[in-house]
Amino acid sequence: MSLSNAISNAVSGIVAASRGTEVVASNLANALTPGYARRELQQSARSYLAGGGGVQVDGVARVVRNSVLAQGRLASADAARAGTLADFHKSMADALGVPGQPGALTTLLSEFEAALVSASARPENESGLARALSAASALAGAYQSIGNSIQQARTTADQAIAQDVATLNSGLEQVAELNRQIAMQTTAGGDANALQDERQRLIDQLAEIVPLKELPRENGRVALFTANGGVLLDGTEPARFGFTAAGPVTAGMAVGASALGLLSLNGQEIPAAQMGRYAGGRLAANFQIRDVDAPLAQARLDAAALDLHDRFADSAVDPTLGASDPGLYTDAGALVLPPPAPGLAQRLTLNPALDPAVGGDIWRLRDGLGATAPGPAGASGLLVAMKDALGASRAGTLPGLSARPRTAAVLASELTSLAASGRIDAERVLGAAAVQSSTYASLLQQDGVDSDKEMETLLALERAYASNARVLQAVDEMIQTILRLT
Repeated sequence: MSLSNAISNAVSGIVAASRGTEVVASNLANALTPGYARRELQQSARSYLAGGGGVQVDGVARVVRNSVLAQGRLASADAARAGTLADFHKSMADALGVPGQPGALTTLLSEFEAALVSASARPENESGLARALSAASALAGAYQSIGNSIQQARTTADQAIAQDVATLNSGLEQVAELNRQIAMQTTAGGDANALQDERQRLIDQLAEIVPLKELPRENGRVALFTANGGVLLDGTEPARFGFTAAGPVTAGMAVGASALGLLSLNGQEIPAAQMGRYAGGRLAANFQIRDVDAPLAQARLDAAALDLHDRFADSAVDPTLGASDPGLYTDAGALVLPPPAPGLAQRLTLNPALDPAVGGDIWRLRDGLGATAPGPAGASGLLVAMKDALGASRAGTLPGLSARPRTAAVLASELTSLAASGRIDAERVLGAAAVQSSTYASLLQQDGVDSDKEMETLLALERAYASNARVLQAVDEMIQTILRLT
């Protein structure tokens, strides 16, 4: 080997070691940066004839297992969907409460029944009547509060849809712009790794909204499709989604019959039959809450409220009631007319004839809502009949349950049980989805930056640099010796 070849080999080794040190430094500095893919220096043996031998730096490659990345994105979409649904079902179970705890629907019903028993024992005692009236009012307030919680959940889901649509549109535009920049860098022979990191980070975020599949295109570009075939980006112009939040959602708002917005694509409303293309992520979960799960919870609550209303609107319980007179509970002051409008639970109130604050008389709880004058102070028949009405078995129409007769307490317990079961099922699904997402995240981390391995690489690069530097030093000494001899 000639001295010039030795110098060329050593210089190429020093250049490769320097470039490798830069790669290691970049890896260590970005070990915790979202979307960052570990870099590896690509090098090969240089042809002896071309440049005297040595090493050639071919470039810097991103280390990513695309199959794991793709499955990880689908898993993150499942986890986001499951988490959104689990939060909703938890809020519903919390609103109904745990039987036996203060404020729970079943507890308030038991307290009302106990207050009626106490008042019937001493009907002349107005404080006992006041306690029974207060317990009845608290029970109505619980139905109102639970119903308001359901509609608040729908409102929250509606607003979350609008926010996710805005994020999806913005993210797709950024990915399209990054595609353009990456193609320019690739065509010019530049380093597009940093741009690819940013694109991966953006796509990972979008994958929680809608399950995504990424397909490669020319010059480093990518195309994005939903897991079920919907086109999001394939070319220079991304799909443009539209959605308008309805504001506060009420029980009477239903899809297609009110101001509730639907998803649109490039200005065209997406038919319900095609919404399956965007199923599986957080966006679909919020549509499910707004349009399916929350309305079902409202229907069940309304059915329970109607059952409570009907138990006391019967003239067999209160003979003073006329055919059109409301009983103890009313629909915003009136008798419920079938079929009741959605949101009965929120409108469930005590008969104003009982409320002294609005000119009512508390003695009507003992003597009858339609009575024209107070009756005997010791009469307890109506109070006993009210208590018996709560304990009577009536055929129910609660969605999801059979029509077998139930007492008011059993109906409230089963309503609470349905909410608790929904929460348990949702949390079970969330647990499985979280484990799967965590598994793929761990697999991705195996390809990520390992600080120990990077330090080992750095030590190897240091030894390579020192060895090549020693070759240059030896060549220099040889040249100096030759010069002294001449």
